Amino acid sequence: MSRPVGAITRGTTGYNRLRRSDRWLMHSARVRTALSAASDPLVVDLGYGALPVTTLELAARLRVVRADVRVVGLEIHPERVVAAARAAENSTVEFGLGGFELAGHTPVLVRAFNVLRQYPVEAVAGAWATMQAQLAPGGLIVDGTCDELGRRCCWVLLDRDGPVSLTLACDPFAIERPSDLAERLPKVLIHHNVGGQPIHTLLSAADRAGAGVAGHAVFGPRVRWRAMLDLLRSEGLPVEPPRRRMRDGVLSVPWSEVAPFGAP
Repeated sequence: MSRPVGAITRGTTGYNRLRRSDRWLMHSARVRTALSAASDPLVVDLGYGALPVTTLELAARLRVVRADVRVVGLEIHPERVVAAARAAENSTVEFGLGGFELAGHTPVLVRAFNVLRQYPVEAVAGAWATMQAQLAPGGLIVDGTCDELGRRCCWVLLDRDGPVSLTLACDPFAIERPSDLAERLPKVLIHHNVGGQPIHTLLSAADRAGAGVAGHAVFGPRVRWRAMLDLLRSEGLPVEPPRRRMRDGVLSVPWSEVAPFGAP
């Protein structure tokens, strides 16, 4: 196999850290369709870190969507691969050495969480292109970032043609305002959170809407978040409606709403 593409990063991880993105993947119509239609339902978890726990959790959750899903965890650090294989000895998840080239696999879904955050912003386009070139037909990539406890998360969904959407997700009890999530924006956006850029405009609009529905706080932060989404939609923003039984605070918009001005 050719040398893995990428650089060794910190590798921090933790149990249940990526639960919010996993729940979103389980309920996303686009992801469910891709998994259901795939002749080979292969999923790659890229850069799982020092422990394979989030990879094992991803496999268990996606098997609710499709029971025969195959999950491969890839790490660029050989010692992490050995440790993961030992820790997951009795599981059906595979682990191997690999980077953005995906070790030659052609998956229908790639999850790369807390990986590109540790790279310079100039590396994002190349990393995306390398992964996109390996996708199976209809394949998708999730490039995301979250805090250490998984209470604040943001991710971009991509297909072979480019970014599709941006999702912000949080524990509504853990933030004061939607823009608190700015610190966890994906690398492609975090440096663009300045006045005049679309991502700043979106976060500012969410903050205003959150303040505008402050009266709903008496019913709890989840109800207030839902009211905030309703207000944003009434103002013309193409915010995806929440699931009926919503545990997380989730805000998803098409990529066209946040694509940076002046970006290549």
